[in-house]
Amino acid sequence: MARREPAPEQARHWQHPQLPGVDLLRARYVSHTFSRHSHDGYVIATVTKGVEGIGMPGGDLRAGAGGVVLINPETPHSAYAGTADGWSYRVLYPSIDVVAAVAAETTGRNGTHGTPAFTDTVLDDPDCARLIADIHAAAERDNALAADTLLRLAVARLLRRYGADPAAPGALPSAGALAAGRARELLVERIACPPTLDQLAAELGTKPFALLRAFKGAYGLPPHAWLTGERVRAARRMLDTGTPPAEAALAVGFTDQPHLNRHFTRIVGVPPGAYRRERARTYKTGEDLAP
Repeated sequence: MARREPAPEQARHWQHPQLPGVDLLRARYVSHTFSRHSHDGYVIATVTKGVEGIGMPGGDLRAGAGGVVLINPETPHSAYAGTADGWSYRVLYPSIDVVAAVAAETTGRNGTHGTPAFTDTVLDDPDCARLIADIHAAAERDNALAADTLLRLAVARLLRRYGADPAAPGALPSAGALAAGRARELLVERIACPPTLDQLAAELGTKPFALLRAFKGAYGLPPHAWLTGERVRAARRMLDTGTPPAEAALAVGFTDQPHLNRHFTRIVGVPPGAYRRERARTYKTGEDLAP
């Protein structure tokens, strides 16, 4: 018997106009790999088929069908196929504001000392997995009331079961942490034409290797890798307002659109052109992605 070829890769990264602060991704990946990156909001996902591998700071994890994946803001991670047939999943990317509002209303955490954090990354929680899938289904049917309701129920349940209070303010940051924070600010300010590590260290009055260690300790990535992710974020903001990908690529420091395409796809999961087209639509039907 001939071996059945796996279904092709396909993905949709979009927003519903009546669910502000929440991105949605529904995808099937086989060979696609997400490079190490972080998000400024949360990742809440359920794997519907196959196995997803997740590279976290503490080591690699695996989530199979029915599993739930939770990743906190600014946590460096990667993702890849955990089996030869890849994986399918549905992902919610709620902003910090969305999660903090649910936390304040349902748990009394007002976010004064920071944002809530999830204590687990891979969960076996069928109830929450169904809720995540149902949020996607409601949004795809253009039922914003149901999608918004289920989203809040899902976030509240996840916070109740796996959430932790924001950490209390600790001791004053070290000199290295202060240098890393200032380096991050300078990289954002000069995103299109950043200094070298040597130039950055000299400007901050430290040594290159000391700055490299401090930056990686603070943000989980070396400065050049962190800057790539920040460039993709900046490009996303431009694409959200209708900027053509080629123009966005040059504005944030990529050499050309193919350079943006490569890094954008490895971090966001879809090419910038497809991302921009979805942002230009208020609603889309008729797409039959593998569940």
